[in-house]
Amino acid sequence: MAWIQLIFNSSLDGADHLSDCLSECGAGAVTFQDSADQPIYEPDIGTTPLWTSTHVIALFDADTDIASLIAQLTTLLAPQALPDYKVEAVEDKDWVREWMDNFHPMSFGDTLWICPSWHTPPEPDAINILLDPGLAFGTGTHPTTALCLNWLDQADVKDKVVIDYGCGSGILAIAAALLGAKKVIGVDIDPQALEATQANAKRNHVTIDTYLPEDCPDIKADLIIANILAGPLQQLAPTLTAFSKPQSDIVLSGILASQANSVSQAYQPHFDMAPAVQKEDWIRLTGHHHAN
Repeated sequence: MAWIQLIFNSSLDGADHLSDCLSECGAGAVTFQDSADQPIYEPDIGTTPLWTSTHVIALFDADTDIASLIAQLTTLLAPQALPDYKVEAVEDKDWVREWMDNFHPMSFGDTLWICPSWHTPPEPDAINILLDPGLAFGTGTHPTTALCLNWLDQADVKDKVVIDYGCGSGILAIAAALLGAKKVIGVDIDPQALEATQANAKRNHVTIDTYLPEDCPDIKADLIIANILAGPLQQLAPTLTAFSKPQSDIVLSGILASQANSVSQAYQPHFDMAPAVQKEDWIRLTGHHHAN
């Protein structure tokens, strides 16, 4: 099926309303894109921030009458003015197939592999996590996820209770379960992440208990993994500490190298923090809970 996309130059205040109007006009999809190289590293928990200068991109069937569409959109936006825009043809490809062809099995240490479900595992005797990216972030391709998987590959989690806080796709929780953890809990603020975690856990024949933060039971864990961002990790220090047993371990990532000291200091009152491990611009912190 052929498509066209309309790319609008929008502002922070107008992007959401423009998106709603485009959806009402029949857009097949509407996405936001940074138009000024303004990265957002530290969103507040529970928020979805936009850039000051945002491209709003709407996808329509190639047979769409653009003149009629723009007239309808102008009416819906009034009294807000129609932003500048351009129209582009989108090449007709099997995008799913093209993406699948470029996602290959990846190894993380001695035993852990991430394999797309359509690919035969290259090491059948290894611990192979079958994972198809979908609703939630986390395929192992990002350095922060890789750093956590590398740590798990070398860790002894057999018969331990593990919490994956900010579980996303569930990749770290599933790795812990396959490595022998006796109980694994995934926590995330996004219900779609919990759905993705359950779907991926089922595909890998493991059991993961999933909760929104407000519903998570009061449990003490032997290992807590949190691959989020530096700001939320600092805010969550009391919460994650409360989940930790004496002598437990904590693994933190989603942290830029320049943020390592501030995050480490937030956990030092209760954990002996090890030196940071870096991969590209990102780092992993680990700590061991003080004995009480």
